[in-house]
Amino acid sequence: MSVTRLIDRGVIRIGGEEARDFLQNLVTNDMDAVTLEQAGYGALLTPQGKIICDFLIVALSDRDGGGFLLDTPLLQTSDLMKRLKLYKLRAKVTLEDLTERSAVLASADGAPLPAEVGVVYTDPRLSALGQRAIVDAAGADDLVDAVPEAWHARRVGLGVPAGGRDFPYGDTFPHEALLDQLGGVSFRKGCYIGQEVVSRMQHRGTARTRIVPVVFEGGIATETGAPATGVGKPLGTIGSTADDKALALLRLDRLADALAAGETPLGGGLAFRLAEKPGFIRFPYPGEPDFGAAA
Repeated sequence: MSVTRLIDRGVIRIGGEEARDFLQNLVTNDMDAVTLEQAGYGALLTPQGKIICDFLIVALSDRDGGGFLLDTPLLQTSDLMKRLKLYKLRAKVTLEDLTERSAVLASADGAPLPAEVGVVYTDPRLSALGQRAIVDAAGADDLVDAVPEAWHARRVGLGVPAGGRDFPYGDTFPHEALLDQLGGVSFRKGCYIGQEVVSRMQHRGTARTRIVPVVFEGGIATETGAPATGVGKPLGTIGSTADDKALALLRLDRLADALAAGETPLGGGLAFRLAEKPGFIRFPYPGEPDFGAAA
């Protein structure tokens, strides 16, 4: 077992008798599926359907006070708290930022974490990411024996994006960030903020930009944030990197044009290719027979 502390994560607690309904009316995922045995993955969107913040949602037992913990990106936590308070109105919920008192741990090698360390749960996006735990900040570092980069390298290898690293908040649709592929969007639940735009993209198949894993031909990836180009046109942006692998937010239709023209796409001036398609990705890649039918 190898454990790391994800220092770029914050924690928000949502309690009260209406906590589940409160979240159900706001977030992209179906809160009915979030149980003590199964964490959830979702996001809060703008009315235009773009991601303000994505997060993991953990249900607490009555013994732990009930309600939910949100495992959130640290830099978005304060803004998320403000927005949740704005939407609270007269709902019977309590909101508390636990970031200073809590720490988020993760399995760097996919092995289970000890149940006694805190609130332990399997990453709901992809089980291969392993378990995470929300624990008291005091003493958390005593459990750590791996650097965060080890966990992120595993994440990149599995093809799972991270907000702020692989896509910008406030300017990315859920389909582009693969929330629809990773269980972060329900197309069967009732209304939530931004739902109309998300549903339209789903039914019309208009998501041309997607995050996909790539491999750099030279054995080393370019820097995060480098532009990707092909056929003299911008393709998108390179995100998280690990050795020769990276995640890239790309216009797949333009990538298809580049490949059809026999051109090698470049990221920061370095040649790359699409990596093997992760098993969780269901949309067609450039070159597949049904590409273009539904991006």
